[in-house]
Amino acid sequence: MANINSGKKVLGILTGGGDVPGLNPAIRAVTIRALREGYKVIGIRRGWGGMIDIIRDKDADNSNNYIDLTKDIVNRAGRTGGTFLHTSRTNPSKVSKENVPEHLMDKFSDDVNDLTSEVLKNLDYLGIDTLIPIGGDDTLSYGVRLHEEGVKVVAIPKTMDNDVPGTDYCIGFSTCVTRTIQLANNLRTPAGSHERFLVMEVFGRYAGFTAMLPTLAGAAHRCVIPEYKFNMEHLTELLVEDRNANPSKYSMVLISEGAMFEGGEMVFEDNRADAFGHKKLGGIGDLVSEELQRISPKFNKGREIRTVNQKLGYMVRGGDPDSIDSIAPMAFGNLALDLILEGVSGRLVVLSNGRYSNIPIEIVTSRKKLVDVEKHYNTDRLRPFYHRFENQPLFIMASEMMKNQ
Repeated sequence: MANINSGKKVLGILTGGGDVPGLNPAIRAVTIRALREGYKVIGIRRGWGGMIDIIRDKDADNSNNYIDLTKDIVNRAGRTGGTFLHTSRTNPSKVSKENVPEHLMDKFSDDVNDLTSEVLKNLDYLGIDTLIPIGGDDTLSYGVRLHEEGVKVVAIPKTMDNDVPGTDYCIGFSTCVTRTIQLANNLRTPAGSHERFLVMEVFGRYAGFTAMLPTLAGAAHRCVIPEYKFNMEHLTELLVEDRNANPSKYSMVLISEGAMFEGGEMVFEDNRADAFGHKKLGGIGDLVSEELQRISPKFNKGREIRTVNQKLGYMVRGGDPDSIDSIAPMAFGNLALDLILEGVSGRLVVLSNGRYSNIPIEIVTSRKKLVDVEKHYNTDRLRPFYHRFENQPLFIMASEMMKNQ
């Protein structure tokens, strides 16, 4: 295929998976630095979705698939939340028959199709020398696939769950924690006014960082996380204890969306799965709320305690980035450019033990990053431990000691 952007070296950048505050600052950081270094920057729209929809014809309208990024474009978006490039949960290696682009239907007609060959051709058509995907472990796992296919890839970690392995920090996490604390404090007034339990469900499919950090900061009395299956009667007893000790007669619990009852499994909204095989979680907060109300008389002298039940959901995902999600994405973007200028690829930029660095991109698919329950979670009290803070990193239990990378 002809290189339609001959002359300058070209960088491609995309955002995949869930939106978070901090994506636009990262896009801005990459673009501004790259333009200064003489690169052309192409923004791929809708994550990997835009990458498979491209029609390799100079007369085709691909405006919905990619855009040439300029200083003016990224400066306008750089202080805002979300991603102006838009996003999707597309996995090019597993595209269902109904989601194959129309112009490729004759070529790909299986129930599930691997469109990687088309992605490689599209990268060549656009003349992209290095691709910078910004995403969580799902989005970046396909970046690993492209790296294995010989594409130059430098990845940036993003997810409010903060569960990309190899890095202490992922874009979106700080704003998520900030929003959760703010919303929890706002919800204290109805909980206290009515002397109720306050149940708040937060994001966190496999990792409980988004429930642990706000609880550690005092936003809730207890939290339950995916890494430890909890006993409902034990949780109820603790929350009744907290409520009785509180002059305002309320108590609060944060529930990770992936949390599981003792002897149970994850709770899903329905059986539909995305391209990475994940079903949409939702409902554990509702179930906990119902069970608390049902069991409460056992620990409250026969009297029922009602609940205030709130799924925080997109309220913690929306809005502008906080200070850390403005600064860290800027650093990550420039770290990516540092590597590219040095001719290095196949790396994931990271924050490790308080220092910015980079490690092999294969870390993304090598293991899971989870809360170390034994070290950080008090299973008797269903909340974080409060001890040995000396020499701990900023986000305490979110650190991964990286050696020999």
